[in-house]
Amino acid sequence: MAEKSILALFPSQEQAQRIVPKLQALRVADVSVDHLHNINGTGVSESMNPLVGRFPGLSFLTLGKEGQGIDEGILTAASVDASGMSAPMSEVFTGAYEGTDRMDTLMTVVVDERCYDQALRVINDGGGKL
Repeated sequence: MAEKSILALFPSQEQAQRIVPKLQALRVADVSVDHLHNINGTGVSESMNPLVGRFPGLSFLTLGKEGQGIDEGILTAASVDASGMSAPMSEVFTGAYEGTDRMDTLMTVVVDERCYDQALRVINDGGGKL
C-alpha cells in the first residue's frame, strides 16, 4: 500500500478537528492537528542603523529576539512574524490584517494514495488551505 502525505493550514484547531472523523472514515494511516506558535519577542526598544551597527539578525531588528543560535535565527527570520517578505499576506491571513484570523493550525495527514483525492476534497470543503 503506497501512502501520500498532505499538509494543510486552518484558521483554528476546532475547524480542523471537525473534519478528522471524515478523514478517519477514509481510513487514513495518521492524522494530527497542531497549533503553530507565534514567535514571541520583547519588541524593538532601541533605534539603530543596521547598516553601521552590529546586530544578531532580522529577528532582533523586528522582534527584539536575542541569544539565538544560527539555525534558530534563520528559521525565526523566515517566519511571517519577523518578516512580511516570507509569504504574501493573502496566504497567511484569511481576512483582517490584525491577525485575528491567521492560518496557524497545521493538519498533517498520511493517507493511502487511492483515497488521496477524496482526502483533498474533504480538507478543502472543511476550510483547509493546501
